[in-house]
Amino acid sequence: MFSEVLSPVDEIAQRWQQGQLVEVAITDLSDGGDGVGRYAQRAVFVPDTVTGDRALVRLVRVKKQFAQGQLVNLLQPSPHRIRPNCIVADRCGGCQWQHVSYDYQQTAKREQVIQALRRIGDFEAPDVKPMLPVDHSLGYRNKATYPLGRSGTGQVKAGYYRKGSHRLVNLNRCPVQDEQLDPMLAELKQDIQDRGWSIYDEKQHQGKLRHMSLRIGRRTGQVLLTLVSTTRELTGLDAQAQVWQDRYPDLLGVCLNENSAKTNAIFGAKTHCISGQSHIEEKFAGLRFKIRPETFFQVHTEQAEALLQVMAQQLELTGNELFLDAYCGVGTLTLPLAKRVRQAIGIEAQVQAVDQARQNADLNGIGNVEFLPGTVETVLPSLKVLPDVVLLDPPRKGCDRRVIDALLQQRPKQIAYMSCKAATLARDLKLLCETGQYRLKMVQPADFFPQTAHVEALAFLERVD
Repeated sequence: MFSEVLSPVDEIAQRWQQGQLVEVAITDLSDGGDGVGRYAQRAVFVPDTVTGDRALVRLVRVKKQFAQGQLVNLLQPSPHRIRPNCIVADRCGGCQWQHVSYDYQQTAKREQVIQALRRIGDFEAPDVKPMLPVDHSLGYRNKATYPLGRSGTGQVKAGYYRKGSHRLVNLNRCPVQDEQLDPMLAELKQDIQDRGWSIYDEKQHQGKLRHMSLRIGRRTGQVLLTLVSTTRELTGLDAQAQVWQDRYPDLLGVCLNENSAKTNAIFGAKTHCISGQSHIEEKFAGLRFKIRPETFFQVHTEQAEALLQVMAQQLELTGNELFLDAYCGVGTLTLPLAKRVRQAIGIEAQVQAVDQARQNADLNGIGNVEFLPGTVETVLPSLKVLPDVVLLDPPRKGCDRRVIDALLQQRPKQIAYMSCKAATLARDLKLLCETGQYRLKMVQPADFFPQTAHVEALAFLERVD
């Protein structure tokens, strides 16, 4: 079996070809979660490995400077390797690092931020703090959205896709979602099966049910169930929704979201409340928030709250500031910080989120805040006032260059930049600092997504006067 294995002495002289078996020592973890080693002076990316592993690897995708490999046999396990908490961790694409000890996950994530700041941002010695401690590395997710499918025998499946594919891994429990949701999963699938509702086939663009989404308030215990379907017409849906509400006392509402488009986007534009109410409430930073099916809300409630405390401490708000929250969503961070400043402004592209942010402000009696609809790159340059403090919390792609240019023109005293992708954070921080107008004070990384390779980071910039 191992006759194809090449010795280190011969490896440089041998061909670099797909299907080849090679021995690789894993020396690092990539920001995508794969282990990284070298063969024939080229990088090899291997899923399901960790720094310190020595592995037999099959090259499955070969490029000039790198290859992607598949773990064939673990020759020597790393001291950072552990037994996964999930029985389908080797197949499911929901988590990449179930096999990595949690302490080393923290080390790897902090190093990911440091390397991005050095290599992309050109910061020689960035002050990156230790990872913000986490209380919940399992059972932390307050939202789980599962694609639906059918097995070969026609049984309804719900789960996550296999790594690098659209083949569904069926789940009856998930160790990273709130444990209160676990008992519901198998029962909901069986009810869908018994109702005979058709399941959407993305290749044929036929069938009805596409996804099943569960949300829970970590502080309130309230649950919201949403089915995503190509149509509102599901026979017996109203009756079944009432059965679910009678069965689960904490289930406050059952919704149906319509999405008939040929798209990878989960939610469509229309959401119908079938039974109960169309939102749950959550308590965050001492405030109450209404959360609907499509609302963006950080999946790790406790970590988001801890990072907010770091933000408030570092900004040292006096109560006299004009605070601007770009990409504000439903006001999750805007409203707690509005209580510490003279006036707050939030900018958000999604009109529905703006409406919810205004409702959340009214719900908490916060009157010194204004929410403006529109993209940040169009609204920010047109503001009639100059903010003292700006919070940036953009999507993974980072800030549009027009946002950076507007900030350099307006020159707020402080900028806090919260990011879920270290590479785009480093890119944007470089643009803000290379003119000499701003200095990077420090970066606080935080783990919002334990058991995955994703890391959140909060950077603080101060104006150079």
